[in-house]
Amino acid sequence: MHGEKPLPHLWLLSDARNDAALERSLRGLTVQLGFVYRHYHLPPVERRARFVALARIARAQGHVVILAGSARQAQAWGADGAYGAPAAIGRKVPGLLAISTAHDLREIGAAGRMGADAVMLSPVFPTRSHPGAPTLGPLAFRSLAARAAMPVIALGGMSSTANRRLGWDRWAAIDGLTIG
Repeated sequence: MHGEKPLPHLWLLSDARNDAALERSLRGLTVQLGFVYRHYHLPPVERRARFVALARIARAQGHVVILAGSARQAQAWGADGAYGAPAAIGRKVPGLLAISTAHDLREIGAAGRMGADAVMLSPVFPTRSHPGAPTLGPLAFRSLAARAAMPVIALGGMSSTANRRLGWDRWAAIDGLTIG
């Protein structure tokens, strides 16, 4: 739960394309991670079963487990927090992290008003998820992040190499942290 673990600096997001490597990645990344379980591609029963299996592995490694969904759903599933746009997270649940998504200053403001514990600001760099989509780049990312009232996690085209270029304290990846 939030009060028991610090907000991680490194975040791994699940996706259909990194699913086969998630167990290896969760076991192989030895620093504390925030693990955001998305798996939107699965039907509800399968999605929950996969969450339970991956959460067990993540917790055994000391990782923080976040569910993409509402705070109420995260609480019901036993996650450490919820991830998504403020409207998707809904009302915060005491003791659970709220990790909001943002792409611009308006969305950062919405995350602040809902009391998000952190915001994932994206896309910093080009991504496989959204080929050809506009990106923030380092300068716009830093300008927006400076206006956030909460910790900002860089997302979008992030890897160890991309983060050296950005020079940011907290970052997240889908492909950039997958082992295997």
